[in-house]
Parts: sequence; C-alpha cells; structure tokens
Amino acid sequence: MKKVGFFRSIHLKFVLIYMLLILITMQIIGVYFVNRLESNLIDNFKKSLYERVDLLEYLAREEIIKVRQDEDPTEKEAIRKVLQDFVASDIEEVRIIDNKREIIGTSDQNNQGIVGQRTTEGSVKRVLVIGTEENHQYIDNTTGHRIWILTSPIKNNGEVVGAIYLIAKIDTVYEQMNEINSIFTTGTAIALAITAVLGVLLAQTITRPISDMRKQALAMAKGNFSRKVKVYGYDEIGQLALTFNNLTKKLQEAQAMTEGERRKLSSVLSYMTDGVIATDRKGRVILINEPASKLLDVSRETVLAQPIVSVLGLEEEYTFDDLLVEQNSVILDYSTMDTHYILRANFSVIQKETGFVNGLITVLHDITEQEKIDMERREFVANVSHELRTPLTTMRSYLEALAEGAWQDEGIAPQFLHVTQNETERMIRLVNDLLQLSRLDSKDYLLNKDWVNFIEFFNRIIDRFEMTINQNITFTRNFFSDDVYVDIDTDKLTQVLDNIISNALKYSPQGRKVTFSVVEKEPFIEVSVSDEGMGIPKDQLDKIFDRFYRVDKARTRQMGGTGLGLAIAKEMIEAHNGKIWATSVEGKGTTIHFTLPYDPSLEDDWS
Repeated sequence: MKKVGFFRSIHLKFVLIYMLLILITMQIIGVYFVNRLESNLIDNFKKSLYERVDLLEYLAREEIIKVRQDEDPTEKEAIRKVLQDFVASDIEEVRIIDNKREIIGTSDQNNQGIVGQRTTEGSVKRVLVIGTEENHQYIDNTTGHRIWILTSPIKNNGEVVGAIYLIAKIDTVYEQMNEINSIFTTGTAIALAITAVLGVLLAQTITRPISDMRKQALAMAKGNFSRKVKVYGYDEIGQLALTFNNLTKKLQEAQAMTEGERRKLSSVLSYMTDGVIATDRKGRVILINEPASKLLDVSRETVLAQPIVSVLGLEEEYTFDDLLVEQNSVILDYSTMDTHYILRANFSVIQKETGFVNGLITVLHDITEQEKIDMERREFVANVSHELRTPLTTMRSYLEALAEGAWQDEGIAPQFLHVTQNETERMIRLVNDLLQLSRLDSKDYLLNKDWVNFIEFFNRIIDRFEMTINQNITFTRNFFSDDVYVDIDTDKLTQVLDNIISNALKYSPQGRKVTFSVVEKEPFIEVSVSDEGMGIPKDQLDKIFDRFYRVDKARTRQMGGTGLGLAIAKEMIEAHNGKIWATSVEGKGTTIHFTLPYDPSLEDDWS
C-alpha cells in the first residue's frame, strides 16, 4: 500500500485545524477589538478637541464682543494671542471668523495674510447661516495625511456672532491603531507558533494510536496478526485500540480456522476420486480438481472461465438454467467405437439464505466399469437362462414322449433316456461351473498350495489325455528342463489344464497336432497349449475369457461346452498371481498362454 506523506497525514490536519481555529478566533477578536478601539480613540480625539473648542469659543466670543463694541483693532491682537495659546501638535490651524465671514484670526503663523479677508469655506457660510456645527474628514492628496475639519458657531445670547474653523490632523489616531495592529499581529503570530507546537504535541496523543492501528491494519492485510496496538490511555481512542486488538485476535482465529478449512477442502478435493467442478453464478468454471481434469481429459487452464455446459459437452441438450433445476443424474457418454467411457454427473446448487444462486457444484463419477458389470450381469443372467432352458426344453420333450408311451418302445426309449441323461449331466456341469465361479468371485476359497515339479505334473495330465483321446491327433512337448518347481494348488491347476487341453482337442481337426510348451522367463514360467484348429478372429481374442463367450456357439453347444471353462481358468491363474492370454491366426490355430511365479533359487530345496 502507498505510504501516506506528511502533507496528507492526519497529524498535519490536526495541527492545521488547531492553528486555523486560533487564527479565526484571533481574527474575530482582533476585528472586534480594533474596531471598538478605533472608534474609542477617534471619539476621545474629537472629545478633547471639542473641549478645547468650547474654551476657545468662550474666549473668542468675549473678544469678538469687545471688537464689536469698541471697534478697537488692537483687540484683534488679543485674538491672535488666544489662538497662539491654542496651537497643538495635532491641530494644524484654527481660524476665527466673524458673522460677516471675515477672518479675524488664524493660528498659523505662516498664513497671517488671510486675516481680514473673507472666507470662502462653504461650511463656514452654512454655520453662520444655520448656526449648527459641521465636521468632516478627508485625506490630503498632497501630503497623504488624514484631516478632520470642525466648523463650530460662536453664539452670544442665541445670536451667531462668528465661527471657529479648526483643521486637525487625525493621523495620530491611525498611527496608534497601526501600532496596535502590529502588536496584535505579532501576538497572533506568537500564539499561532505556540499553538502549532502544542498542536503537534496534542495531535501526537491522538494520531500515535491511530498511526499504530493503521500499521496494524496494513500488517493484517498482509496476513500478519502478531502485532498489537499499544494502548496509551483509556479514553475513547484507548478503548478503540483495545477493541482493535481484540478484533485482531478474533480475525487471527477466524483466519486460522478458515485456512484450516481451506486446507481440508483442498486436501479433500485433491485426494477424492470423484471429480468436482464449481461454477460462478453465470455458469463459468471457477474450480476444477485433478480427478475431474483427468475424467474429462482437459487441462485446468483451458476450462477455467468456460461455461460448464461446454466443458461437459451438454450445450446441445441443456442450458445452465436447466442444470440448476436438474434433480436427476445426467449420464455423459463419451464412448467410441473402440472403448466404452461413461460418466455420471450430479449437480448441487449453491444458494444464499435469500435464495440467490451463487453457483453450481458438479460431481463426476466414472461409471464405465459399473455399466460394464451391469451389462455383463445382464448377459450372464441371459446366458445362464439360455443354457438352462435348452437342456430343460430337450428333457421335457423327451420325458413327455416317454410319458405318452415311448418308454414301451425298446428301440426308442433307451435313446430318449440317453439324451435325457446327457442333458442332465450337462446341466450338472453348468451348475458346478457356476458354483465354482461364485466361490472364486466371493474370494472365500483357499488355495492348497504345495511345491510341485511342474514338468512332471504337466506330463501326467498330458499322458492322461493322450491315453483317452479317440482322435487322430499328435501331442508334441517342448520343455526346457525336466525339473521346474513351482508353488501351486495342483487341483486348481489340473482343472485349468483340463479346460485348456479340452478346448484344444475340440477345435483340432483330425491328423493335426497339439503342442505343449514350458518356457522359463524369470521370475515366472510361461506355459502354452497350441492347436491347429480354425483359429479365433483377432477382435475376439480378449473376449474368449468372458463368461459364456463362444466363438462358434453352435459347435460349442454341440460338443457340450458351457462357455465357462476359460473364465474359470482365468480366475484360477490370477489367484496364483499369474496371467493368461491367447494368440491366434485364423485358419492356422490358437495358443493359450499362462504364467506362474517361478524362483529357480528354491529348486535345490525341493529337487
């Protein structure tokens, strides 16, 4: 965050506010004080002049009466002397005019030439006529001084016998005012300086905890909750600092709890096998976990901010609003011609208490195996039903014929009974195979393993088939050693080899051969049985180990097979921690391979 400069800080603002308050207060006081002082000084100045004018009027009236009665010119000298006594520093000139507008005296020694002349001053004329005083003030443009002129009548028994014309300099009053303003300005400046110092000190008491809280807020924004605001007092700001510290503690606890929950959620999303996708309120992807990316075969960067309907490939069938109200699961079928791939999507709406939709959570499940199992289960039930229905139908037909009298026919009855017996044995074999597969599926069986010389064991089984075979088929044995000891359940391996060899004999034409091989490929041996029959199409090789699967269904049923032999063999070989598979060339034959764990170092212990 950008650092706050001094000129933008609250500290400076507090000081400026204090100084402005003091300045405004001083200005208001100054204006009021100066105005009142100026008015009082001017009034006092005028009052002192009025008092002196009253005395001058008395003296001048006596002299004017004497001049009028005696008409003695020497009396004018007496008026001049009176005016000389009236001279002062603040009075520039005083003139005495009689009622004929003749100037009979002036206090200005340099202007005695006007004595005896008639005055031209309009104010004197008005005063002599009206009998009331006049005064006015102006600024002399030549000298720049402020001049106050007073024209006062001289009365004797109510008769105006003359006038006093006084010219006074009022600059002294304004000079005093200037001095007072200067003193006041200096005092204001000193007061502001003291206020600034006190303001800084006072502002610090307020801004210091605020500054601490600001630093703490910045630290909290960066995730640091270890700092504490220092409490400088227990006033409102102190209480705020205490509350801020409590808030910091609460936020730290809440942040720790939130972080813990976030980690838990992240861990859950990362390690859960189901895919999770979250959207915002507009249906754009904001979160996708790794399993979801793998299930959809997309990268996280490419799907973020993309519409959920596009990511799931549902844009032609659904809109985002449709998904918000979808109550059932949506099946996403991404199967191709070669592979099956099916996902199930469940949707959950994220809503506030007010009902406002914040987004959508989509949970993806891979149900490919489940669908495959369901399909296999349906096929299994259909196959079992078909396999049982065929012999049962045959048996019912022959039994009905016997019940209707065919049992009395010595030529037909034995044949019918023989067919019924074969079909019964066929059903018994089917039921036994089903029971064995059921035990293998439930994993509730135990392998009775023992260390066996596999070559010797394998030869015994081949010899048994070679002795009982009715076909013109040659057996060829390719064994790399006479002693190969493996840990196996001989009963289970006998059944596996019986099923494999039986199939090889069934599909081998007359005059061909069946080849038996054992090859050492540490840490296992590979056993193979090859025929020279019709072979298996390449696209069906992986299916021959499925239950009830037949390459040639009609021929297999004709030979009495149940379609479960190789399925049982696969289960038993895998129970021995081995693998089984087939290779084939159409028209040339088929080879069944399987492996068994083999450790040559243990041979010496059993040989």
